[in-house]
Amino acid sequence: MDQIEIRGLTVFAYHGVNPEEKRDGQRFILDITADVDLSVPCKTDCVEDTVSYAKVMKTAIRVMQEASYDLLEKVSQRVAEQILEEYRPIERVEITLKKPDAPIHADFDYVAVHIVRCREEPV
Repeated sequence: MDQIEIRGLTVFAYHGVNPEEKRDGQRFILDITADVDLSVPCKTDCVEDTVSYAKVMKTAIRVMQEASYDLLEKVSQRVAEQILEEYRPIERVEITLKKPDAPIHADFDYVAVHIVRCREEPV
Protein backbone atom coordinates (compact mmCIF):
# COMPACT_ATOMS: atom_id res chain seq x y z
CA MET A 1 0.00 0.00 0.00
CA ASP A 2 1.17 3.51 -0.80
CA GLN A 3 1.49 6.12 1.91
CA ILE A 4 1.27 9.83 2.50
CA GLU A 5 3.52 10.95 5.34
CA ILE A 6 3.49 14.12 7.41
CA ARG A 7 6.35 14.50 9.88
CA GLY A 8 6.91 17.05 12.63
CA LEU A 9 3.64 18.99 12.38
CA THR A 10 3.82 21.36 15.36
CA VAL A 11 0.54 22.41 16.95
CA PHE A 12 -0.01 24.60 20.01
CA ALA A 13 -2.90 23.21 22.04
CA TYR A 14 -4.30 22.71 25.55
CA HIS A 15 -4.12 19.03 26.46
CA GLY A 16 -2.92 17.43 29.69
CA VAL A 17 -4.01 16.35 33.13
CA ASN A 18 -2.46 19.30 34.97
CA PRO A 19 -4.44 22.55 35.32
CA GLU A 20 -1.54 24.64 33.97
CA GLU A 21 -1.45 22.54 30.78
CA LYS A 22 -5.09 23.35 30.10
CA ARG A 23 -4.61 27.00 31.07
CA ASP A 24 -1.26 27.80 29.42
CA GLY A 25 -1.11 25.23 26.63
CA GLN A 26 2.01 23.80 25.04
CA ARG A 27 3.35 22.52 21.75
CA PHE A 28 2.64 19.07 20.42
CA ILE A 29 4.31 17.39 17.45
CA LEU A 30 2.35 15.09 15.13
CA ASP A 31 3.61 12.45 12.74
CA ILE A 32 0.91 11.09 10.44
CA THR A 33 1.16 8.17 8.02
CA ALA A 34 -1.87 7.46 5.85
CA ASP A 35 -2.23 4.33 3.72
CA VAL A 36 -3.86 5.23 0.42
CA ASP A 37 -3.76 3.89 -3.12
CA LEU A 38 -1.75 6.44 -5.12
CA SER A 39 -1.72 4.57 -8.41
CA VAL A 40 -4.19 6.92 -10.12
CA PRO A 41 -2.47 10.22 -9.22
CA CYS A 42 0.86 8.64 -10.17
CA LYS A 43 -0.55 8.26 -13.68
CA THR A 44 -2.63 11.44 -13.98
CA ASP A 45 -0.45 13.95 -12.08
CA CYS A 46 -3.73 15.54 -10.97
CA VAL A 47 -4.20 16.82 -7.42
CA GLU A 48 -7.93 15.98 -7.52
CA ASP A 49 -6.98 12.29 -7.79
CA THR A 50 -5.08 12.18 -4.51
CA VAL A 51 -5.47 13.03 -0.84
CA SER A 52 -4.11 16.50 -0.15
CA TYR A 53 -1.56 16.38 2.64
CA ALA A 54 -2.21 20.10 3.20
CA LYS A 55 -5.87 19.33 3.91
CA VAL A 56 -4.94 16.41 6.18
CA MET A 57 -2.70 18.79 8.15
CA LYS A 58 -5.52 21.33 8.46
CA THR A 59 -7.81 18.59 9.77
CA ALA A 60 -5.26 17.48 12.36
CA ILE A 61 -4.64 21.06 13.53
CA ARG A 62 -8.38 21.74 13.80
CA VAL A 63 -8.99 18.60 15.87
CA MET A 64 -6.01 19.34 18.12
CA GLN A 65 -7.29 22.86 18.81
CA GLU A 66 -11.07 22.45 18.94
CA ALA A 67 -11.23 20.67 22.31
CA SER A 68 -9.09 19.97 25.35
CA TYR A 69 -8.38 16.42 26.53
CA ASP A 70 -6.46 14.95 29.44
CA LEU A 71 -4.70 12.17 27.57
CA LEU A 72 -2.56 11.98 24.44
CA GLU A 73 -4.37 8.72 23.74
CA LYS A 74 -7.71 10.53 23.38
CA VAL A 75 -6.31 13.34 21.23
CA SER A 76 -4.60 10.82 18.94
CA GLN A 77 -7.83 8.83 18.61
CA ARG A 78 -9.81 11.95 17.69
CA VAL A 79 -7.27 12.95 15.02
CA ALA A 80 -7.30 9.43 13.53
CA GLU A 81 -11.12 9.24 13.55
CA GLN A 82 -11.48 12.59 11.82
CA ILE A 83 -8.91 11.81 9.14
CA LEU A 84 -10.65 8.52 8.33
CA GLU A 85 -14.03 10.27 8.28
CA GLU A 86 -12.99 13.15 6.03
CA TYR A 87 -10.72 11.32 3.59
CA ARG A 88 -12.48 8.21 2.27
CA PRO A 89 -9.52 6.95 0.19
CA ILE A 90 -7.43 6.54 3.35
CA GLU A 91 -7.67 2.93 4.55
CA ARG A 92 -5.36 3.09 7.56
CA VAL A 93 -3.78 5.91 9.54
CA GLU A 94 -0.92 5.96 12.02
CA ILE A 95 -0.65 8.83 14.46
CA THR A 96 2.34 9.54 16.66
CA LEU A 97 1.61 12.42 19.01
CA LYS A 98 4.67 13.80 20.80
CA LYS A 99 4.67 16.04 23.85
CA PRO A 100 8.19 17.51 24.06
CA ASP A 101 7.42 19.94 26.89
CA ALA A 102 5.53 17.58 29.19
CA PRO A 103 5.77 18.82 32.80
CA ILE A 104 7.92 15.91 33.98
CA HIS A 105 11.04 16.53 36.05
CA ALA A 106 13.44 14.49 33.93
CA ASP A 107 15.75 14.93 30.96
CA PHE A 108 13.96 13.61 27.83
CA ASP A 109 13.31 14.48 24.19
CA TYR A 110 9.57 13.85 24.32
CA VAL A 111 6.87 11.51 25.51
CA ALA A 112 4.54 10.12 22.87
CA VAL A 113 1.61 7.92 21.99
CA HIS A 114 1.51 5.94 18.75
CA ILE A 115 -1.78 4.52 17.49
CA VAL A 116 -2.91 2.75 14.31
CA ARG A 117 -6.52 2.88 13.17
CA CYS A 118 -8.14 1.25 10.12
CA ARG A 119 -11.33 1.97 8.30
CA GLU A 120 -13.99 -0.36 9.67
CA GLU A 121 -16.20 -0.62 6.63
CA PRO A 122 -15.12 -1.11 3.02
CA VAL A 123 -14.98 2.03 0.87
